[in-house]
Amino acid sequence: MSVTTAIHDTVAVITFSNPPVNGLGLTIRRGLIDALDAALDNEAVKAIVLTGGPSYFSGGADIREFNTPQMMMEPSLHSVIDAYEASPKPVIVAINGTALGGGLELSLGVNYRVASADALVGLPEVKIGLLPGAGGTQRLPRAAGLENALNMIVSGTPVPAKKLADTRLFDRITDGDAQDAAIALAREVVAAGKPLPHVRDWDIDHPNAEGFLGFSRTAIAAASGPYPAPLRCLEAIEAAVLKPFDEGMKVERAGFMALMETTESKALRHAFFAERAASKIADVGSDVKPREIKRVGIIGAGTMGGGIAMNFLNAGIPVTILEVKQEFLDRGLATIRKNYDNSAKKGRMTAEQVEQRMGLLTPTLQYADLGEADMIIEAVFEEYDAKKAVFEQLDKVAKPGAILASNTSTLDVDRIAHFTSRPQDVLGTHFFSPANVMKLLEVVRGKDTAKDVLATVMALAKKIKKTAVVSGVCDGFIGNRMIEQYSRQAGFLLDEGATPQQVDKAIEKIGFAMGPFRMGDLAGNDIGWAIRKRRYQEKPDMTYSKTADLLCELGRFGQKTGAGWYDYKAGDRTAHPSAEVDALIVKHSADIGVTRRKIEDKEIVERLIYSLVNEGAHILEEGIAAKASDIDVVYLAGYGFPVWRGGPMFYADTVGLKNVVAAMNRYAKGYQGDAWKPAPLLQQLADAGQSFNTSAKPA
Repeated sequence: MSVTTAIHDTVAVITFSNPPVNGLGLTIRRGLIDALDAALDNEAVKAIVLTGGPSYFSGGADIREFNTPQMMMEPSLHSVIDAYEASPKPVIVAINGTALGGGLELSLGVNYRVASADALVGLPEVKIGLLPGAGGTQRLPRAAGLENALNMIVSGTPVPAKKLADTRLFDRITDGDAQDAAIALAREVVAAGKPLPHVRDWDIDHPNAEGFLGFSRTAIAAASGPYPAPLRCLEAIEAAVLKPFDEGMKVERAGFMALMETTESKALRHAFFAERAASKIADVGSDVKPREIKRVGIIGAGTMGGGIAMNFLNAGIPVTILEVKQEFLDRGLATIRKNYDNSAKKGRMTAEQVEQRMGLLTPTLQYADLGEADMIIEAVFEEYDAKKAVFEQLDKVAKPGAILASNTSTLDVDRIAHFTSRPQDVLGTHFFSPANVMKLLEVVRGKDTAKDVLATVMALAKKIKKTAVVSGVCDGFIGNRMIEQYSRQAGFLLDEGATPQQVDKAIEKIGFAMGPFRMGDLAGNDIGWAIRKRRYQEKPDMTYSKTADLLCELGRFGQKTGAGWYDYKAGDRTAHPSAEVDALIVKHSADIGVTRRKIEDKEIVERLIYSLVNEGAHILEEGIAAKASDIDVVYLAGYGFPVWRGGPMFYADTVGLKNVVAAMNRYAKGYQGDAWKPAPLLQQLADAGQSFNTSAKPA
């Protein structure tokens, strides 16, 4: 972490370095001020070039300082920008690579900007529920034009510098190194005695700014849903159009501070940091070197196996895929090709890319052909006997050091590991369906799993663009163990008086992608049925509503059979309420002697979410999850939990754990009340007035 100055004749080149993204942390901010002061004091220096180096200008604020005192300490980013803007000597920014957030805002505060043609620039703050807070909403419309700025700020999407070549944002765009071009421009400015322009002094030139803003307000309001930041961004940009610069800055500041306090922004910031924290494992440091993965083997070419294979093919990693019969292999390959062809038809890839990816795929019927694979993932039926047969074969053919992974969603990974003579090389990789689309990957660490095996799979997850979360070994791991309690409550709600559509609508209304019954129909109700049958043997004290079993006995497995909790029409995934199912539910309530009652949506939401929270607290206590935020990542990335609510554990924190426990105690007095005993950790935190995400897990 450093700021250095090199003198090129009469030009001082100030370079700041803070890997990996040149975050503008306190040390860098202080260094930038000191370097500027030194350059201004040096009479030989006639101009200043500011650069982040050859590959990255700046990603903005240093996220490691978030929620620390350093974030607010002087010099703030505002102070740095003010100092460079006030420089009596010309300042030219050289942007190589990327300039995001505060990095772009800093560049807008100087006199001239030079960018490499392939540089990306943007203000992504809206993605964490904020607006640009260091003048971005005021300067960018003046420099890039109102429409460009509005689109960039409200979407948060970076834009290639060359797409803004016809705006005032850049004085020069170069195919070479931006620093060299900036030094050349600095010399020209000095030689010609050019003025020192300031973006803050420019007018916003738009033929009908107020009309455009009015139209944009309607569109943004319709598209932003529960997120307050996009409209706040618009208000600040509107102030840039209608008010003097300093007045507009006050509007921007007020909007930024207001958004900082919204639950939505807090949830988005929590999700942002939680995903990054999930990749860090306490006892697996940077000294643990990952194994090299040059080829992957997949066992099973069905829906899961084929989807898993596509992740590696997309990343350019060759795959050998094995099936037991040629017809299964042919069907799997045809599905993979069809998926790629569909993507090509939609313009997401070229025909050449389709062939390139298919060319990386080697089909086989022989286990021996997996001998060169560095990692082999099993994706066969969820049954111990099937897993045992596969892993015993793998133990014979896999080369020493090959990682052996099971795509099990509930089974004991330690038991599976001991089907081999090398349990240190075994772990779980629980992909979510459809595996080529869903972001979540639960990485299940067995008691014998070697640290370098874990490090390898976590690094590989990034390469195949998955959000990986480490789980310990237990039935269902993190996500499915919790969803079982959620599903139990959904069933009990049916027994007491709710209908599937009422339950689904209540939870979808607060932002869930899909309610429990539509989710069951999509996944296949027979999957849950198989798990419950196993539960009846292994955990006879665990109670469930019988409605789901009765449904499956009728063959209503969901969308794949055209009937589940809902009715479906051929070729249409629309869920239609089913009179047959409603009658089944009402009859079952009568059969078990439960008088049906009206159930409010508030109760439905609390019972579904708090059941997740309570099981999550047990998972934390047992060390299955390392931290509460890991649980939130699982639910945000894999189960459709609304991002603006931050995940189940964060949601409970926002409600207040004392309030969660009070609600649970109320439900404990009702139907199937035994399900509502608060986990000791939940009770402990509630009693202490603490929360999951601000307290350390007890030792």
